Amino acid sequence: MSRIRIVVFGLVQGVGFRYHTCQQALALGLTGYVKNLPDRTVEIVADGSDEQLQSLITWAEEGPPTAHVDRIEKQDLMSINTFDTFTVEF
Repeated sequence: MSRIRIVVFGLVQGVGFRYHTCQQALALGLTGYVKNLPDRTVEIVADGSDEQLQSLITWAEEGPPTAHVDRIEKQDLMSINTFDTFTVEF
């Protein structure tokens, strides 16, 4: 089990990005959360297998059709606790 943090830059707030990320992550069997950050980026923290996480990264590089992703930054994290599911944080 691995954990990653993805920060998504671009037109990613107010376009359903969190909702679609949550749906994608649940479909992939990931746990974690997605939330908007004050600087207009979106943060994704997810736990799963390397293959599952790579699928989420690939999806996040495009996002939903209503978004415009300029770039993402990915960081590997230590998994010090576990999530029960994947949620949208506010």
